[in-house]
Amino acid sequence: MNDRIEMARRIANALECGLDTPIRSFHGPAMDTQYGFTPRGGKSEVEEGMDFSPKFDADGLIPALAMDATTREPLMLAYMNQESLRRTLELGEAVYWSRSRMEFWHKGATSGHIQKIVEIRTDCDQDAIILLVEQIGAGACHTGRNSCFYRKLVPSEQGNPHKLAMIGPGKSFDPAAIYGKH
Repeated sequence: MNDRIEMARRIANALECGLDTPIRSFHGPAMDTQYGFTPRGGKSEVEEGMDFSPKFDADGLIPALAMDATTREPLMLAYMNQESLRRTLELGEAVYWSRSRMEFWHKGATSGHIQKIVEIRTDCDQDAIILLVEQIGAGACHTGRNSCFYRKLVPSEQGNPHKLAMIGPGKSFDPAAIYGKH
């Protein structure tokens, strides 16, 4: 119960962080309904209909994969709740819900590496979304790289543990210079 009270307190505090004022609209004016999402209907309506009815999990979250709108490179995977998704739609920039900090996370608020929304897609049952973004700044990853997906799985010989190999050009910025101690 204390966790829920703490979460509610953090949400209330985050609502006062100034993100409620849209910088510019994304595909239309600011929403005037509670969240701007259509209540979920039956399977056919969700899978074939044209109403946006996102399905949030038991924790009130939906996974959001940010991808570069031009290269289609995956940049990062994060989560959104109803309010952060609403804010993303209003701002035209990615706003996530930080599961570790239990607070809203306007991507780039600290680093300046914002993600401008170009397009949002949802899967067939609307329980995951893809954000096609214009990544502004040196990169999306807090480790200093353009993408959080900077390693690939290398198949191993039978009985040996799987390993990872680096991919991409390496770090594009110094995270300590932006975020302090890392």
